[in-house]
Amino acid sequence: MEQGLRARSRRGTIGERWWSRRFIDILETICDKGRLSRGRNYARSGNVLTLEIEPGLVTARVQGSRPVPYDVVVRIAAYGASQWEALTEALASRALYRAKLLAGEMPPEIEDVFGEYGLPLFPESLDMTCSCPDWGLPCKHLSAALYLLAERFDDDPFLVLAWRGMPKDELLDDLREVTDDVPFADRLSDFYEPGASLARLRQQPSRVSAPADILLRALDPPPVKARHIPLLDLLRPAYRRLSDPRTPGEPSP
Repeated sequence: MEQGLRARSRRGTIGERWWSRRFIDILETICDKGRLSRGRNYARSGNVLTLEIEPGLVTARVQGSRPVPYDVVVRIAAYGASQWEALTEALASRALYRAKLLAGEMPPEIEDVFGEYGLPLFPESLDMTCSCPDWGLPCKHLSAALYLLAERFDDDPFLVLAWRGMPKDELLDDLREVTDDVPFADRLSDFYEPGASLARLRQQPSRVSAPADILLRALDPPPVKARHIPLLDLLRPAYRRLSDPRTPGEPSP
């Protein structure tokens, strides 16, 4: 059998970050868990030969018991340009969300932004087909592809958005442009709004705090060096030391 893609997780659940776990939770809600379990074994055995993600479409080739691999297709709705324009403006108008996205992170509250426009971030149902003779859905070939898709999301949360129709580079460029085009003086009243009520923020469970150097990641690096060392490389350890809760005299581990 041709060597395929293997899930990193060798036992237990698949998916480490909140967005991939959210996707797995949805799968386990809309799909039969027994069928998913068989697909999880396929995902760990390298039966998925290829996996491609496009706007509204995931395709895969999965090796089964027969010599010819099966073709797997999973479809969801990809949002159009006008919908993404509204979503991008909403995300760019909230400084914390914008900073986290530009730093390569997915804030959990992003689902609320999509919900405000009646556009779910994660699919509530899946249009799935497989060329295998198993009429039950999902078959183990589909399930294997879906679990590997969750691991792809682990590696790059922007693939969740790309599946909905927005490529990563385009989104980041749009976030910068939308914010830069609006004068700060015109947005004093809402620039620092959290995007959720204080009561709701108190109800949410604690999450891992953002990295100390998140703003340095979000900003374009200035062409400045000190003794041939880029300025950001000098600032990054200083930001981390300032965020360290230990007393100033306490040694680092």
